[in-house]
Amino acid sequence: MARGKHGKEKDPVGSEPLLGAGKEDSGAYGTEAQDDARFYMGVDRESLINTPESGLTEEEAARRLELFGPNQLSVKEDNMWLKLALEFVQPMPMMIWGAILIESIETYIHQSMDGLVDVIVLVVLQLLNVLVGFIEEMKAGDAIAALRESLKPEATVKREGRVYIINATKLVPGDVVVLGAGGAIPADCTIREGKPIQVDQSALTGESLPVAMFPGADAKMGSTVTRGEIEATVTATGSQTFFGKTADLVQGVDELGHFEKVLREITYILVAVGFFICALVFIYLISIGVDFWEVLAFNVVLLVASIPIALRVVCTTTLALGCHELAAEKAIVARLSSVEELAGMTILCSDKTGTLTLNKMVLQDDLPTFVPGVSREEVLRLAALAAKWWEPAKDALDTLVLNAVNISELDVFEQTDHTPFDPVIKRTESTIKSKDGKSFKVTKGAPHVVLDMCVNKSSVGQEVEKKVLELAHRGIRSLAVARTKNETKDFEFIGILTFLDPPRPDTKHTIDCANEFGVSVKMITGDHRAIAVETCRTLGIGTNVLGTEKLPLMKAEELEKATTLGRDYGELCRKADGFAQVFPEHKYLIVEALRQQGMLVGMTGDGVNDAPALKRADVGIAVQGATSAAQAAADIVLTEPGLSTIVTAIVTSRKIFQRMKNFVIYRVACTEQLLFFFFISCVFYHPNEINAAWPSHFAIPVIALVTITILNDGTIISVAYDNVHASMQPEKWDLNILYIVSSAIGLTALASSLLILSVALSSADPTSAWREFGLPALSYGEIQTLMYLKISLSDYFSVFNSRTKGWFWSRAPSFILVGAFIFATAASTLLAVYWPFGNGMIGISWELSGYVWLYVAFWAIIQDAGKVLTYNTLQYFGWVESVAVIDERKLKDQTQQLFGVDVE
Repeated sequence: MARGKHGKEKDPVGSEPLLGAGKEDSGAYGTEAQDDARFYMGVDRESLINTPESGLTEEEAARRLELFGPNQLSVKEDNMWLKLALEFVQPMPMMIWGAILIESIETYIHQSMDGLVDVIVLVVLQLLNVLVGFIEEMKAGDAIAALRESLKPEATVKREGRVYIINATKLVPGDVVVLGAGGAIPADCTIREGKPIQVDQSALTGESLPVAMFPGADAKMGSTVTRGEIEATVTATGSQTFFGKTADLVQGVDELGHFEKVLREITYILVAVGFFICALVFIYLISIGVDFWEVLAFNVVLLVASIPIALRVVCTTTLALGCHELAAEKAIVARLSSVEELAGMTILCSDKTGTLTLNKMVLQDDLPTFVPGVSREEVLRLAALAAKWWEPAKDALDTLVLNAVNISELDVFEQTDHTPFDPVIKRTESTIKSKDGKSFKVTKGAPHVVLDMCVNKSSVGQEVEKKVLELAHRGIRSLAVARTKNETKDFEFIGILTFLDPPRPDTKHTIDCANEFGVSVKMITGDHRAIAVETCRTLGIGTNVLGTEKLPLMKAEELEKATTLGRDYGELCRKADGFAQVFPEHKYLIVEALRQQGMLVGMTGDGVNDAPALKRADVGIAVQGATSAAQAAADIVLTEPGLSTIVTAIVTSRKIFQRMKNFVIYRVACTEQLLFFFFISCVFYHPNEINAAWPSHFAIPVIALVTITILNDGTIISVAYDNVHASMQPEKWDLNILYIVSSAIGLTALASSLLILSVALSSADPTSAWREFGLPALSYGEIQTLMYLKISLSDYFSVFNSRTKGWFWSRAPSFILVGAFIFATAASTLLAVYWPFGNGMIGISWELSGYVWLYVAFWAIIQDAGKVLTYNTLQYFGWVESVAVIDERKLKDQTQQLFGVDVE
């Protein structure tokens, strides 16, 4: 083939806008105003693409590959070992390093084996804290990486006159590639001389039907050839393609996730309180003459034990387990925190073509005829005769027609001539001989083209045009059918086939469930407004569909820096039910404007044009069959057709959120108990006033504090498996309410700890309440062990108080949570009875430990009563809403029924 024209000389028929209405020159889209179209990365463009008929030489291709780089998107890759090393120098791990350093110095100064044990336990705590979270995040990251690796693009290239298949990443500007039906366009290229081809640009534009591309037209990477075969010259590869420039917009999005921000806020508040309390304790103990290094070591470890070191680890593990649940539902999670953001999602923006719809043509029942006595079946049969019915269908329209008739009934006819679909004449034609030997011609194609060649145009033309216009306003496409009369050459207009790209079987169910669950759905598409309105009407989204006349088309760098989108366009976007004829920048703008209004925004899509918005959204969801650009930008990738997995993901994410919220309430309550107990016991309790041999302040050794942390925080990971219910409304972190509820639980536990400490310290007094219960007098070391056991048990009983808004028995815990409770409390009890670590602590009797159990259990009921009263009070004042929960069994039954539904 001869080399095609380049530059701006294009066949006017093939110069339809690449990305919907509003662009006359699609080739300029995605560039920065084409600062100088003569050059490509500093090299003269004409010399690059002026490729001879035989293609490039292997030597020249290798040189260009080295010069311009591979034909692939640049992906930010983190060094795993560097990332792990950085985990050890985050704020929380640095505090543990500080505790280890101080303990080491104190151990060296006092030459104490007890101090060495403390150091070893702190190191174990550090490793557990960092490695568990890091490993879980790496697991989730590996899943999406494996998915991307499975995509191996190939291209048919012509070099040195030889045509063969290569890895598409090896393509270079100037390569001659062969584009054929069913093949992806591997790079931006210009069509060379030959017959026009049909190209499906739905992944780029959202337009359902293929468009014709003529010699000189620009074909973009990410499109697919649906019909024809032709050679093309590669004009751009990698990041210089439209695909790549869109990815650059995606790469520009890099910020802390919502979940990380919430965790940091909780952590900073608790650390600030912890520092303040520990500073007071430090000053007081120094003032009464306690050894400096001993005081420092105790305070640092108290701080480490009281603040939520395990908060991120436990939440990360909970999220990772949720990711595994979603993977079983055919959804791969790329970013852990997106699960938490999905739980709070209030708006779901969705691409139409291929996401809400099937991206394939479906015949409609409405089939208007314009000749008396002609039936629907006859029109369908004539349309099928205009194709090669005995061969596999060549495109979506042939598939549409041939699936609607009984092929065996057509075998009585003989096709003597056939003209395949030609983009120039926009119709296909066949010459048919019937069984009686008579011949006639039949054609199908664009209504206005077929109508113009029919003899009955004067009588039916107005009616045809009215019907076509009416269908268009309903978003339904038309295909005209005509045949010759009585062996003449005159065509007669017979009827119109109607078809559209229908919603997926589960789309309406997904949207209905999302609305019921408090998530507003908005459709965003590059398709025409009439089609968008009809799709919205069918799905029950609402018909307030806006065009792009009120939204500016901004450049990527402008969008990234824009901080007033929410103010300028947020209300407009919030009130709209959908948007039509949009570009990728519009989708990005809509999502960002809604985010700047304080909403958690989800986005579903499948194409290159969706990638920027998928990345910008709080939760980006790539549907099954999405392009690699969309998959790379998304937080969640669906691996099965349909959207019902999104509903499952919402339910799963809200359950995960509930588990994390329960844990945070528990951990804050434990922090309050530990910090305030040791503050009050150190400052206001003076054991030496009771027994001169005892210290002037009450405290327990560092090893006991760390043991409480490891046992309780280590086993509390079991909350990831707890039985919880998903809320009907989006979840959110209301930290003020969380602190109030935590205080109701934590301060009750604090009161019970101070009470038993007061009684235990006076155990030597025969008239004390302790002795009246028949309990023995205790040494100071036994009192320390007693308080160690009481605090440990209170912590774990608090888990059951934290997991429900009602009484703790209102929802059964999981077996795993109960098992972890038994393990942790049994281990604490055994340690209290057989205390092996020395440090002045002495084991207590089994009988006494039993009394501690009874005491803690009694106060756990009081704790729960306080929590229930707190929630009821908050609801009374309207600070907390009583929200229903999702009936998962009913939802599952509805979802299963969908698989038996046929789309009509």
